[in-house]
Amino acid sequence: MSMSVSRTKTSFYRRLLVAHLIEQGINTVPKLEAELGLPRRTAQDTISAMADLDIECEFVGATKDGYYRINDWGAVNKQWVTQQLAHIRQVLGYSS
Repeated sequence: MSMSVSRTKTSFYRRLLVAHLIEQGINTVPKLEAELGLPRRTAQDTISAMADLDIECEFVGATKDGYYRINDWGAVNKQWVTQQLAHIRQVLGYSS
């Protein structure tokens, strides 16, 4: 079942997954690195790129002990993301 997935889809799914994880309390770059095995730069770029989907993500607090918070999911249906989480993780190659 090794189907090739477009970069557009993996980029989109990664943004959805990161937004979901931020809402679940995995809301700092080090926590995202640990959860997904992402390089720091990829985690940071993914957080920044969520704005392209109109997902409003805000950094709260001081640099050292701050965290990210999703203020608005924009046009994204977060219930769909939750329901599709296993599939999204599978497509991206991240175990649950």
